[in-house]
Amino acid sequence: MTDNTDRYGRVSRAIHWFMALLILWQFLSSGVHFFLRDAVIDEFFWATHKPLGFLLFVLIFIRIVWTVATLSQRPKSINMAAEAGHIALYAFLVIVPGLALIRQYGSGKSFEPFGIPLFSGFEGEKIGWMVTPGNLLHSWLGWLLLAMILGHIFMVFWHKKSATHTDILPRMWR
Repeated sequence: MTDNTDRYGRVSRAIHWFMALLILWQFLSSGVHFFLRDAVIDEFFWATHKPLGFLLFVLIFIRIVWTVATLSQRPKSINMAAEAGHIALYAFLVIVPGLALIRQYGSGKSFEPFGIPLFSGFEGEKIGWMVTPGNLLHSWLGWLLLAMILGHIFMVFWHKKSATHTDILPRMWR
């Protein structure tokens, strides 16, 4: 159930793979929205983007708390680059949806993911200092996050195939 020095436990693996599926869905919805804007398939996918993004935002905080709580039990990073890469992934997983939430609030629009009222809208002008960073950075940092995730996946398989590296995939897979 819990982590040990050889592999991640069921809780860590469940959070990791559920987040991976949500992230895949988020990028699929973003790609469909970019390439097929206003198509029926876009309406389907895009309607899920914000609520699932919020769920992902909640899960990253759960994951951070779980990671800190089990830090001494978890497998050690194989090197400082891997540790830095994971910290960067965690940071981007907080920043990207965080910018979207701040932008949503600053736009004056209510936000009720899964019917749960998170915040209500307001009348009047948008709050520029909240909207502008999200408009400028959410999408670009999201695509940078995708590049980092692809790099993460590449490095897992690099370590698996390289004769001089430790196969780290079983830590999170089995």
